[in-house]
Amino acid sequence: MATPNLNEIHDTLIDLAFKAGEIINNALPDTGPDSKKNSADLVTQYDRAVETMISTALKEKYPDYAFHGEETYTPTTPLTTAPTFIIDPIDGTINFIHNFPHACVSLGFAINKIPTVGVVYNPSTQTLYSAIKGQGAFKNRTTRLPLSGTTPAPLTGLSNALVAIEWGSDRGGANWGVKTRTFERLGADKSQGGAMVRSFRSLGSAALNICAVAEGVVDVYWEGGCWEWDVCAGWVILGEAGGVIVDGNPGGWEVAVDGRRYLAVRGAEKGQREIVEEFWSYIQGRLTYGN
Repeated sequence: MATPNLNEIHDTLIDLAFKAGEIINNALPDTGPDSKKNSADLVTQYDRAVETMISTALKEKYPDYAFHGEETYTPTTPLTTAPTFIIDPIDGTINFIHNFPHACVSLGFAINKIPTVGVVYNPSTQTLYSAIKGQGAFKNRTTRLPLSGTTPAPLTGLSNALVAIEWGSDRGGANWGVKTRTFERLGADKSQGGAMVRSFRSLGSAALNICAVAEGVVDVYWEGGCWEWDVCAGWVILGEAGGVIVDGNPGGWEVAVDGRRYLAVRGAEKGQREIVEEFWSYIQGRLTYGN
């Protein structure tokens, strides 16, 4: 197998992202959502149409590479170490259904399970994020990330941090308990044993949350329960913007792209390790996603 041409793959994924955006922006008002698991885990005909368009094009142009997409995934087809396109056709389907302008197409390429090329496109705002490992991260192909420049401000603790979280579609059981107790501790006043983070944000899209961290407009993003297609593309973008992703459970400085528990921190002149350790200290239990 020939060595992947990462620049060509990058440009191909951008072209496909724009085509996917046309499908998403031209969607009819009634998207006809179906429930995968419950009322918070939905899929539409447009999710399927976008993934079909992307998978058909990629399999035709790159027949030797694997394809790993949200709508065609089954437990019998796990992610492997082969060069693989990792795709979420619409990340933020609930936002899409409600016409809330934070849904995107997330197109990643991984080699040996290492995110290597990433493209995230929000067609509602016509905002494109893209990166190739080792070549930097960009917004709309011209603005280098992070937005604050090559020496972004230091991280000075959770009390000064804007933190992204998501509620997810698992609304019961042990993981739900870990999330809600952790949210409470992060938000609570310091006199009540909390971190009193500056504020929380929930964009409703893992990929766009990670891109917000890459931009530097959000400091930290904690997630448990999402999948590799939600994070692969954003992972490359964040890493090239100087950010890091570690385990969403305390103590794990290394996490696999399919680990399903993530803590993302923006690039900073200093303070990354300290804010990771501070965040871990407020997690109430251990997430079991991916175990």
